[in-house]
Amino acid sequence: MSVLLRMCVLIYVGTNGETFFNTTALVTCIQNFPKSRGQTVGIMKGFAGLSSAILTQLYAVMHTPDHATLVFMVAVGPSLVALGLMFIIRPVGGHRQVRPSDKNSFLFIYTICLLLASYLVGVMLVQDFMQLSDNVVGILTVLLLILLVLPIMIPVTLTLSSKTQHPIEEALLFESSKGETSTSQEKEDQPEVILSEVEEEKPKDIDSLPPSERRKRIAELQTKLVQAAARGGVRIRRKPHRGENFTLMQALVKADFWLIWCSLLLGSGSGLTVIDNLGQMSQAVGFKDVHIFVSLTSIWNFLGRVGGGYFSEIIIREHAYPRHIALVIAQILMAVGHFLFAMAWPRTMYIGTFLVGLGYGAHWAIVPAAVSELFGVKHFGAMYNFLTVANPTGSLIFSGLIASNLYDYEAEKQAQGHQITALTSPRLLHNMGFLADGPLKCEGAVCFFVSSLIMSAFCVVGAGLSLMVVYRTKRVYTQLYRSNRT
Repeated sequence: MSVLLRMCVLIYVGTNGETFFNTTALVTCIQNFPKSRGQTVGIMKGFAGLSSAILTQLYAVMHTPDHATLVFMVAVGPSLVALGLMFIIRPVGGHRQVRPSDKNSFLFIYTICLLLASYLVGVMLVQDFMQLSDNVVGILTVLLLILLVLPIMIPVTLTLSSKTQHPIEEALLFESSKGETSTSQEKEDQPEVILSEVEEEKPKDIDSLPPSERRKRIAELQTKLVQAAARGGVRIRRKPHRGENFTLMQALVKADFWLIWCSLLLGSGSGLTVIDNLGQMSQAVGFKDVHIFVSLTSIWNFLGRVGGGYFSEIIIREHAYPRHIALVIAQILMAVGHFLFAMAWPRTMYIGTFLVGLGYGAHWAIVPAAVSELFGVKHFGAMYNFLTVANPTGSLIFSGLIASNLYDYEAEKQAQGHQITALTSPRLLHNMGFLADGPLKCEGAVCFFVSSLIMSAFCVVGAGLSLMVVYRTKRVYTQLYRSNRT
């Protein structure tokens, strides 16, 4: 009992520590890169999802029988690196400043992401089909570490270029940032006019005017509302509307927030169930070495997060369309992947792992960025952590209640069949090892057939909920990103 209690404490501390760093990084990056939320979230969450594949590669180099040493390295090493970097990380170029080099920087990071994913996939497949010497594995690991370090070139380059910047440019930059700060401070001091008041008071024919004239008329109307509010003639609403800053309690009474949460529960919950049961799923269909699927899922998860953030950003920037349309595509891909797991056709484990890992990763790039747009970034940390509750909740439902019970049911049926067979051939029973004590094991596609079909159906339901979010937020995204289209 004491061992179990210590394990629970360690898991609690480790999980909450990871959540703290994750939330802090996401909130900081979304605030510093408000015009590239999908890209930033995708890259941050992507590298977090790739960690298991990287640690697996490092374990292949160590191949030590001392598991305590490996656990100590995994527990202490990343923490020391994170704490060390905290003392040297400095802001570059000011808060929320958009640089002309940002596009090239994101392109460079995306290139590294694709190279890293391709490299890991190639290494995993080679190690799965052939035995490599220790020297070759060591060289491959060194190349992996080089790829991981390459993104540091971006802050180093920006830091060096900022030091060589012309004094006149620095002065102009300082004046610009100072002006932006004073303007934002003035906006905070003025009475806040909610968008809904403007929408209610504006004439119906104002939307048919040219963009420049429409903005001018809306600005005049907003000025009148501010003046009326100062005289007490108009009562400004204090309840926020979509696209503005919400508190967690205010978001919890909105249907859009719960639609996003339920869609995340169905999609990410079913994906996490596959990740948790991937070993049993691959063993049931005849694979002896299951680590290849665990590593590949981590890589597909990484690509899903990076790709989900990238393509959803294109959708909102170029078409001003809700970001959740990308989540609909991801959940349909997951439904197809679960269906392939249920059918268990030859080599479908590889395809199903790819589709489910890709779709699962896309959830964690699209949903946080969408929530920050619809409900603001002021209280984003609280809302993001509430959204993450959907992940274990979905895993509890799909894995704890559905998949595990159906697996045990099929395993018991097979054990009973083996016992009936043993009545006619006790020697066969002894040779097959069914008299040995141990957990029941299920073999064949039937082990996860029904549960995979159920998860496939729920992914389709999740896609339907995401479509509802798209329909309900089209107008909000048009208002938020209309300037990018005109």
